[in-house]
Amino acid sequence: MSFPVLNLPPCPEMELRRAPDGSGSLLVFDPLRRKWLILTPEEWVRQNFVHYLISAKGYPRELIANEISLHLNGTLRRCDSVVFSRTLRPVAILEYKAPTVAITQKVFDQIARYNIVLEAPCLIVSNGMRHFCCRFDKEKGTYAFLREVPSYEELKSFLD
Repeated sequence: MSFPVLNLPPCPEMELRRAPDGSGSLLVFDPLRRKWLILTPEEWVRQNFVHYLISAKGYPRELIANEISLHLNGTLRRCDSVVFSRTLRPVAILEYKAPTVAITQKVFDQIARYNIVLEAPCLIVSNGMRHFCCRFDKEKGTYAFLREVPSYEELKSFLD
């Protein structure tokens, strides 16, 4: 399986290997979860996007978590990634899709539902080719799209 070049800086430290079970599956090491995972198109986007947040936007590696579980309306859901403040308050929720999956209203509805629980001021959606970022104003109940993904320093100001 080949993976497309994404609209993100390359991730030179991505560790890949073949599955030892003889299946031929390609595995990627997730440094945040500290484990090997099957490299799916969505995981390709996740690993590259997290690298981008850390290397280009100054997000502290220790404040990003992948596959965060939450309970929503009595069901267990999972956020692809969550970025936390130094006080461990969620400041951004990220949702990734495979590069061939269009970013639609349905994707935004999904991440907005997660935000009912987490109340993060920033929502980011990416398929690796297109990235959308919006700021959530809890008091007004509105979302405003941003021109680009904020740096971690800018993101911290969203908590004020």
